[in-house]
Amino acid sequence: MNMNINMNHPQTLSSSNSSYNSADQDVSHSQSANSTYTLSFEQSRHWRDVFWLLIFIVHLAGLGLLSGILGLNRFKKNDRLNIDKYTYGFLENHHGLTEDYWPLYAIAGGVGTFLGWTWLLLLGSQANHMMKISVHVLTTYLALVSIFCFWAKHYFWGIAFAIGAVLQFLYVISVIDRLPFTMLVLQKAVKMVWSLPKVMGIAYGFILVMLVWMSLWSFGAAGVVASSIGDSGRWWLLVVLSVSLFWTGAVLCNTVHVIVSGMVFLVLIHGDQGTASMPPNSLMKSLRYAVTTSFGSICYGSLFTAAIRTLRWEIRGFRSKIGNNECLLCCIDFVFHMVETLVRFFNKYAYVQIAVSGKSFNSSARDAWELFQSTGVEALVTYDCSGAVLLMGTVLGGLITGTCAGVWTWLKSSDKVLMVGCTSMLMGMILVGLAMVVVEGAVTALYICYALDPPLIHRWDADFFNQMSEMLHQRLQHRSARGRQVLTRNTLDLRIPS
Repeated sequence: MNMNINMNHPQTLSSSNSSYNSADQDVSHSQSANSTYTLSFEQSRHWRDVFWLLIFIVHLAGLGLLSGILGLNRFKKNDRLNIDKYTYGFLENHHGLTEDYWPLYAIAGGVGTFLGWTWLLLLGSQANHMMKISVHVLTTYLALVSIFCFWAKHYFWGIAFAIGAVLQFLYVISVIDRLPFTMLVLQKAVKMVWSLPKVMGIAYGFILVMLVWMSLWSFGAAGVVASSIGDSGRWWLLVVLSVSLFWTGAVLCNTVHVIVSGMVFLVLIHGDQGTASMPPNSLMKSLRYAVTTSFGSICYGSLFTAAIRTLRWEIRGFRSKIGNNECLLCCIDFVFHMVETLVRFFNKYAYVQIAVSGKSFNSSARDAWELFQSTGVEALVTYDCSGAVLLMGTVLGGLITGTCAGVWTWLKSSDKVLMVGCTSMLMGMILVGLAMVVVEGAVTALYICYALDPPLIHRWDADFFNQMSEMLHQRLQHRSARGRQVLTRNTLDLRIPS
């Protein structure tokens, strides 16, 4: 499946004389691909990354027990479990109960669930408008939250949200020319997902699962907020709980990612979900693989992928706006190449390989990135900003959730606004992220299929295929032109006498 020749001349892909547009070759090639991936999907699988699976289970049990103890200690009675004696020296004159703050987290869970389910319901008709709103409104919302924090004399958080607003604005400015193509890719991903209603049902189910865990998690968080430990101690406990919730949420989101991307990949490979060659009960098998043999790989990838991707987006945006400052450019390039090396082993495209072949996370990530680089599709993948746009929608949903919970907290106990608001924001981000990841899973599968076998995309949507091929041709030309400029400049520098 080496597509090096085709990638450099995308216009020939639609030509009647091109090799892969021949009907006979298309049929034989598709049949071969179908049998290969059907066999890979159907064969028995080994458990992968079991160590990280065990770590996640132990962490889940430990944090669940801790949340239960912290919440129960202040439930209907102060210091019910006699824990305060172990925190002697860190106590303050504060007497609160878990039930004073637990309903506030219930509001956050309700708002986050409403936003996530609404996004899924509007996927087919208004998703494009919602994504545009996410891009343009997020900067303003961050600025408004910053102003509110300054007004409430929470200067640290005011500065933090102000920096976030500036970074968001600079990033959007740096990628403004990429947004039309990004929106096109997202539209097509939504089209694919909308044709798989059972997959969307899986996403709804995972939101419910997350809500069940959040009910226990928020019970512990409410107990921490109500405890007599000083502010610094409570913040540290909330940070520990938040890190745990982030990892758990990322694991559930990436489990949905594996299921969705695997199903989209199979549908594109086989032409339609109703064809005879489509593996029977493929959705349930994808779900079973995701929560059993491949779950350790998902837990492992969820630890690092999100942070590396976010860092990569920011560095790319900043790098494109540096200009001719050689010293700064050198420093940024050093960090950029370090991050690019990490991306080779931690990228979201690994989840497609995990879904289809059941490989370990690092092997899947490496294979996916090598596939992109060998075909040239890596130039298109790095140009696309669909992941960043979906993250903006996720952050906006989290901010709205945190604001709703924070305003209600302000009316009841103004000194607890930041504690409840920040943790509620994280809850909202995870719940909305479970909806957003449905589209992201489809995007990753589309790119993997385009790199493996472009006629799969052409057969599904010829216009989209032509637009992708044209954009890839432009990016490869742009990359070649930049390479020639660097080579010419270096040659001239060597010729200049010192």
